[in-house]
Amino acid sequence: MDSCAENLQGPCPSSPDTETPRAASSAVQRALRLIQSDDLDSKIDAAKEIRRLTKTSQRCRRQLAQAVNPVVSMLRVLDSPECHESSLLALLNLAVQDEKNKISIVEAGALEPIIGFLQSQNLNLQEYATASLLTLSASTTNKPIIGASGAIPLVVEILRGGSSQAKFDAVMSLSNLSTLTDNLSIILRTNPIPSLVSLLKTCKKSSKVAEKCCALIESLVGFDEGRTALTSEEGGVLAVVEVLENGSIQSREHAVGALLTMCQSDRSKYREPILREGVIPGLLELTVQGTPKSQIKAQTLLQLLRDTPYPRSELQPDTLENIVCNIISQIDGDDQCNKAKKMLAEMVQVSMEQSLRHLQQRAMVCTPSDLAISSCTSEVSLK
Repeated sequence: MDSCAENLQGPCPSSPDTETPRAASSAVQRALRLIQSDDLDSKIDAAKEIRRLTKTSQRCRRQLAQAVNPVVSMLRVLDSPECHESSLLALLNLAVQDEKNKISIVEAGALEPIIGFLQSQNLNLQEYATASLLTLSASTTNKPIIGASGAIPLVVEILRGGSSQAKFDAVMSLSNLSTLTDNLSIILRTNPIPSLVSLLKTCKKSSKVAEKCCALIESLVGFDEGRTALTSEEGGVLAVVEVLENGSIQSREHAVGALLTMCQSDRSKYREPILREGVIPGLLELTVQGTPKSQIKAQTLLQLLRDTPYPRSELQPDTLENIVCNIISQIDGDDQCNKAKKMLAEMVQVSMEQSLRHLQQRAMVCTPSDLAISSCTSEVSLK
């Protein structure tokens, strides 16, 4: 996923999309000429122009691809924050939604100075470097290179103590990089879960950052170290449960996936910590309103959270209602128990309504020959 570059850069004076093709082409040629100059001020002006031209124009990103090497060389100019900032922003826009430029920027040697800026006391440079790394990490080709560069521990440090924008981009970067197994192992060794939990507690539960935090946690709890870290962190399991209840569709899927992974790994160890945080109402809602994956995960987790995860006998069908009633009978606290009972009643009601709509839809597609042979099932049900 690419960074939303304009959030960092502020408004540009104008957009190439509002210029005539001839004017835009002329501006591109001028920028390419200036970026090759030996004069630093001219290079800075060129980088700022490249940033402007590539902010919204994919065509300009392609036309300015040959500017990548000279812009990357500006990152190595000593003691010039303005030069570093303007070149980082230019590279950021050159890379957005352009796979070839992403790869070219890394091949040109941009990672080393970018990693240095992650440790800068200049918060602007730190933010721009984190955003640049986020954009570059969206490339499958770049992921192993970034992982081997030593950047991941520094990104986790940004997650712990960076600005709000830098933390957001750090989470997104780690999420991108975590799709590679070797990178996930590196992330795990840096113990990011306390910072992820802290971010989950303070961010809006339906936000993109909550989604990425939960996606990372779901991956990390696949390891014993990750599960231990989450349960050891005060409010760690609760933070995931809160996303399960109030997050976006995708966030809730990651949240229930994380809890299910934990319970499947060691039911006797993690069943009580999960139940204690009041997860049942959220799970009940997911069984009806979640994505198909969320529904299956929620139902499976409910099975594991019951007193015994296996059917009792053939005389007592292992229905979802039976499973939930079994769990509710074990819950301490009237508020949680009453809420769970209410959710169960609502779940049954919604399920009945969905079944009724399904029958009505079937009635609508009954052919005259069907009706002549027998009464339509939905009509029988409705009489």
